[in-house]
Amino acid sequence: MTDTVHVLNGPNLNLLGTREPGIYGAATLADVEALCRAEGEALGFDIVFRQTNSEGALVDFIQAARGARGIVLNAAAYTHTSVALRDAVSAVGVPTIEVHLSNVFAREDFRHHSYLSPVVRGVICGFGPQSYVLGLRAVAGLPQTP
Repeated sequence: MTDTVHVLNGPNLNLLGTREPGIYGAATLADVEALCRAEGEALGFDIVFRQTNSEGALVDFIQAARGARGIVLNAAAYTHTSVALRDAVSAVGVPTIEVHLSNVFAREDFRHHSYLSPVVRGVICGFGPQSYVLGLRAVAGLPQTP
């Protein structure tokens, strides 16, 4: 196991800062990445930060994290639709924290269901970019396994 944490982002997160700022805030994905890198450095983690709009590419990113210390995953809309992502998280055996910028439970009913939640270590939502920081801290607090 390495001290690498993969921070993986799904569809439309590349539009942060301009996409529905009333819901997602003014921070850009570059701002989120900088926050994650700073927190990762403080925790002693190497951060791999990626974003894709493609479900298959996100599955590939999850599989590439095999052997990592953890995954912080904002699968965005795929959270509510993708059995493929659920299966990838389950298959790699890497402790995964599901994060969301908004409080998905205060939004549309379809966002209340996550295919990922049953196979991740925990879920953090509603804290904007700080959801990622909390996710990294959660990974740091998990026991390391060989």
